[in-house]
Amino acid sequence: MTKTNWLLSAALFALAAPVHAQDTQSASSTAAPAAAEQAANAGDIIVTATRRAEALSDVPIAVSAVSSESLQNSGASDIRQLNQLAPSLLVSSTGSEANGSARIRGIGTVGDNPGLESSVAVFVDGVYRSRSGIGLNELGEVERIEVLRGPQGTLFGRNASAGLIHIITKKPSFTFGGFGEFNYGNFDYIRASGAVTGPLTETLAARLDAVYVNRDGFYHDVTNNTDVNDRNRYFVRGQLLYEPSQDLSVRIIGDYTHRNEKCCGAVYIDSSVDPANRNLLDPTKNSIINALLGLGEPAAAFSNPFSRNIYPTPGRSYKGITRDWGLSGEVNWNLGGATLTSITAYRDYTSNQGSDTDYSFVDILYRAPGKSAYQREFRTFTQELRLQGSAFDSKLDWLVGAYFAREKLDLTDNLKFGSQYGRFATCRLVGAFGFPSSFFSPGSTACLSPTGRAVLSNALAPAVNSPFGAAGPAIVAGFDRLDSINNLGDNNALYRQNDTNYAFFTHNIFHVTDTFDVTLGLRYTHDRKKFAASFNNTNTVCPVQQANLTPFLTTPLSAAAGALINLSCQGNATSELNGVTINDKRGESEFTGTAVASWKPSPDWLLYASYSRGYKAGGFNLDRSALKPPIFIVNGVPTTTFAAAGGAQALVGNLQFDQEINDAYEVGVKYSSRMFSLNIAAFHQRFSDFQLNTFNGSVFLVQNINGCSLDLAGADRDTSAATGSCPKNKVGPGVFSSGVEIESSIRPARDLSIGLGVTVANTHYRHDLVGNSNGVPLDPALRRLPGSKLSNAPAAVATGSLTWTPPIGDSGITGLFYVDGRVTSDYNTGSDLFPQKQQDGYAVVNGRIGIRGPEERWALEFFVQNLFKQDYTQVAFNTPFQAGAANPAVFPEAQYPGASQIFSAFLAEPRTYGVTLRTRF
Repeated sequence: MTKTNWLLSAALFALAAPVHAQDTQSASSTAAPAAAEQAANAGDIIVTATRRAEALSDVPIAVSAVSSESLQNSGASDIRQLNQLAPSLLVSSTGSEANGSARIRGIGTVGDNPGLESSVAVFVDGVYRSRSGIGLNELGEVERIEVLRGPQGTLFGRNASAGLIHIITKKPSFTFGGFGEFNYGNFDYIRASGAVTGPLTETLAARLDAVYVNRDGFYHDVTNNTDVNDRNRYFVRGQLLYEPSQDLSVRIIGDYTHRNEKCCGAVYIDSSVDPANRNLLDPTKNSIINALLGLGEPAAAFSNPFSRNIYPTPGRSYKGITRDWGLSGEVNWNLGGATLTSITAYRDYTSNQGSDTDYSFVDILYRAPGKSAYQREFRTFTQELRLQGSAFDSKLDWLVGAYFAREKLDLTDNLKFGSQYGRFATCRLVGAFGFPSSFFSPGSTACLSPTGRAVLSNALAPAVNSPFGAAGPAIVAGFDRLDSINNLGDNNALYRQNDTNYAFFTHNIFHVTDTFDVTLGLRYTHDRKKFAASFNNTNTVCPVQQANLTPFLTTPLSAAAGALINLSCQGNATSELNGVTINDKRGESEFTGTAVASWKPSPDWLLYASYSRGYKAGGFNLDRSALKPPIFIVNGVPTTTFAAAGGAQALVGNLQFDQEINDAYEVGVKYSSRMFSLNIAAFHQRFSDFQLNTFNGSVFLVQNINGCSLDLAGADRDTSAATGSCPKNKVGPGVFSSGVEIESSIRPARDLSIGLGVTVANTHYRHDLVGNSNGVPLDPALRRLPGSKLSNAPAAVATGSLTWTPPIGDSGITGLFYVDGRVTSDYNTGSDLFPQKQQDGYAVVNGRIGIRGPEERWALEFFVQNLFKQDYTQVAFNTPFQAGAANPAVFPEAQYPGASQIFSAFLAEPRTYGVTLRTRF
């Protein structure tokens, strides 16, 4: 039995076991007391997923609700830890914590490119956060978190194509109280948090939350003797709640987060991660390893990635500063026949991140910390209005709304070639061309030994001595120029995207009978983006190489000339763009909506069926490399310059990508009683123009993915960018997601609750893929996609938790025993699906044990995360610019689609443990 099958069998076996009931929580400000009483009887959570306070079991959509008690027991302080509690959700982070990515049912958006919005939207207290990575901040004390699965748009201000995460924080109280909590653990982990709340007047209450976190890093930087992936942050949130009457409520929230941390380190992965990586780190088989070792890379860097030792370049740093602040105001006003809700918000998020961008000891690429690094800033204003009420003797619950958002995104980049890039690049070429080992000399200019230089330069007897013939001197000069490219690159390149989004939506529930409802929702969205970029690049080597080597692109020396040009102009890093400004704009309008039929055959049962259409806006790839390849064909002739293509402005359309559409179908059944609840949902989703973001080892590719109804005869799986087109009228959805979700809970005794969730899904690309709705060929870097499962989309996931709080004597003191776990089957962590990025199935178990005083006035608890020290990768990726010579005899295409490309990975967190002290008053 394979490991995947074993894990799936274990998950299904566990389904037969008792599982815990969701803890009853107080309703939000809009929840009626009757609904709260009903939820208490059912052991259910009151949720506002439909913008109406309802028991979870009465909501005819797939939604997971995680209570404050569950969050406290699990130790969750950001959305990443929801993985343990919601099987259909997976949250991971990569090169920066600003790059977090949330996936629901296997669908999400890789967060490395800020031009892409998230398929899974994140809201905090009704306010949209621009990218899901922003949800990795501290949250303070939370009332509950709702995870809505499938398209959303007729209930929330901002639309989402795959689902959303709504975090509802605790609001001010008119009763004085508060709490304080202190955690200490390994890696010198310190987390102190607290809150105080109470009345200021009879109609005005306030609340103040604060969190401070400090922890050593999970990686040890051996080169610079420091830690990476540390924690050093604080968070503060202040609130005012004004309730002059039962009909009017005003809630004002202001928050500020500051992070000064070094993130994120990565390690080379070897065959201990996946056997498909064998040979890649062997210097006798992969010339790139010889080049790295020859330039100083420690051999230890290529072994045992889970030692968490990293070897970045001396003096390079991952230090970054993040500031996130915002203000919001929510007004709920009962007008008699209807309730008006207004949510107004402004958010400002700035993340500035330095990096050793190649993740190696050799100085290949870097962004220096500070203002000359990689900085992204989102400034977002949003306004949401909703009016809802009932009509026709409560036969109709209606809701109409409007939404407006204006977002300004500024991205400043200072990516530079390192002090060893030129030498490293020429060493790559010496290996790639198969020159004799006597030519290889990392300590010499252009990585050429005197013998090699003499042979390559000899133009007098080309047939005998020089593989380049009479052009030998020109080629060697190209080698020498490449050796002088060090420390050149972007100098405050600026990308700006202004987005204006407005929408009108309605969501109406028709109570056809006392037990049968029909829900109809509709949304109109208009999104308009304006894009501008200005470049300033100090790479003067690229234009010289282009001028001197382009003539050889049509000769037998084309491979050598092309390689020298490509390595000199990587990612369009060229002073040819100095002073160049490009701009573009795009606008789109889309109708989306939902239709749901639901039936309650008895008070305990709910059956429903639904169709929803989801939408995510198109936009711009904020990466100049997408403008053109360094060498391209014009009228059948190889050329290199922007001028030959009519200038950078003539190519700006290459940065655009289209909107993503999801047609989703779902049927479900829910059962809830005092002791037991069961929710089952079966779903099928079809994505058109799926937005895929992939790093190919040199640049970020953003491409819409669609399918072709014709047989492309493998042309979408070859290495050519010219083959595999499809007639536009034969283009359809390219991504499908189908499966079943089961969530169950039981409370066999007052002090015991057990819960389980299982998701079995087939989230895959169809066969015969094309690059967009016009049927252009799929990029060759994506040739592994057709017919395969999506990355980070395991076939089966099971989560479970057990909470036991037995009384200790008659003193009111209770014990606590809590454990949760997540079991996942195999999946690939790379969006290009190269087999070297495969992650075997694994299980992660967390636990907490302690004692609590009467009414939980105090608590002493011990916790552990990743109890069994499970080692696994979050995301594997092509190590930047580190691909050696192609050798099909050693690296056959079937096993090594990246040829001799080597890979790195961002690892998941190791085992952590500690103690918690808490008091409430």
